[in-house]
Amino acid sequence: HIRMISDGSHGYAPGYLCVFTHFFLFQITVYDQEHFQGRRCEFTACCQNIMEYGMETVRSLKVECGVWVGFEHSTFNGQQFILEKGDYPCWEAWSGSNAYRTERLMSFRPIYSAMHSDCRMTLFECENMTGRQWDVCNDYPSLQAMGWCSNEIGSIKVMSGAWVCYQYPGYRGYQYIMECDCHGGEYRHYREYGCHAQTPQIQSIRRIQH
Repeated sequence: HIRMISDGSHGYAPGYLCVFTHFFLFQITVYDQEHFQGRRCEFTACCQNIMEYGMETVRSLKVECGVWVGFEHSTFNGQQFILEKGDYPCWEAWSGSNAYRTERLMSFRPIYSAMHSDCRMTLFECENMTGRQWDVCNDYPSLQAMGWCSNEIGSIKVMSGAWVCYQYPGYRGYQYIMECDCHGGEYRHYREYGCHAQTPQIQSIRRIQH
């Protein structure tokens, strides 16, 4: 499900096909230079390590179909970045207002549950689905402004769809992708939010939809 195209500087003729591709619901094109320059690869399925395709890192990308999540490190580790349909000419375009600078994007995969027509999630005050709880089905740029009792969420149950949760209000800070088809939709401790999660702090959330 991968097509590699060289700019001619790596011994391949431009347009050389390494693997045949066909239409999929998910498609992303990544480049090893900013502003869609240099070698590029097209993917319709997950990539565990972009270095396996002759790139040191991804420096720009285009999401053609579907929604993806990118990772700072290989094998889906490190910071997470939501990648929705559109063009990302440089790393700032996908890191957004993230306060933690990183210019690396080494792996990525589709978010299959983003295809769901509805999104429902329950937030819990404490770990292991205990304490106060709140059922949500909409976007909230500030959970505290809407009445949540804390700037932390101890655990999460995703019933349907996929969400991106942010460390700070206004969709800023670390991003945590929550999916109904990962962990059985259950995130019992903040460490399950992602290997980059250092605290249970979550202050804004939004739905991921095609």
